[in-house]
Amino acid sequence: MEVWVRRGLWAVGMLVGCVAIAVVVGLQLAGRKAARKIEVVTQAVAVPTDATSLARGRYLFESRGCAECHGSNGAGRVFAEEGTSVKLAAPNITRGAGSATTGYQPVDWVRAIRHGVKPDGRPLRIMPSEDFNRLTDADLGALLAHVATLPPASGGAAVLQLPLSARVLYGFGQIRDAADKIDHTLPPQQAIAEGLTVEHGKYVANMCLGCHGPKLEGGKIPGAPPDWPAAARLAPGEGSVMATRYRDADAFLKMLRSGTSPEGRKLAVMPFESLGKFNDTDARALHLYLASLKPG
Repeated sequence: MEVWVRRGLWAVGMLVGCVAIAVVVGLQLAGRKAARKIEVVTQAVAVPTDATSLARGRYLFESRGCAECHGSNGAGRVFAEEGTSVKLAAPNITRGAGSATTGYQPVDWVRAIRHGVKPDGRPLRIMPSEDFNRLTDADLGALLAHVATLPPASGGAAVLQLPLSARVLYGFGQIRDAADKIDHTLPPQQAIAEGLTVEHGKYVANMCLGCHGPKLEGGKIPGAPPDWPAAARLAPGEGSVMATRYRDADAFLKMLRSGTSPEGRKLAVMPFESLGKFNDTDARALHLYLASLKPG
């Protein structure tokens, strides 16, 4: 019996030792990954000043998730906090005190928004640039035009406080930052006419990729707090909410505007502060695109 006890204790000790080594290695890899330099070839976009473009930029800022994280005034805010282990805050992007974008040149904005890369080449780890990589030059220019009009406000830098497990998984590549997901060689998206079309709906759906995945198959959101629910499956297949709950466009629009399911259940995590600002064309085109997807 004593032999088996000793062997059991030895096995437990070995397991603990292996886990400890894995944690140390994972944290070292995470530090290197966060400090890596990413070469991105990009160009500045024209920033318009006309009223129509400014209105478009404000609409994009409010409906595409920018205000959800940075706040309607752009001063930054905490958008996720779970006890002492998780705290995520977007930085101040106005011209006020503590701004993270002080000194940004026009090309730096494009690199950050489209590619998730800082001016010094390091990754912006909580910037969901995979959602914005396909913004057209016109829309990106309009968005930057609106940001430039935000009154200076005081705010701080980004906060990225994650549990040990998430940091280790990041180090081992199980959680990827946006810069690691994006194909940086793709040319900018060509302009797509706004309207009730599948093509326009696909363009709108780009903002869903960060949470629902590149194929919109849903699942656990990488790097999200542990108690966050999995993102719903939007693509065809078993468990798709489009097939079971949102065949009807009106039901889909009601969910976007109210934040509740057809059964009246409050939906968690979804950025309804932004989704609720969708105009009818964007919302219905998005539903049209999601309904058009084929299995496989």
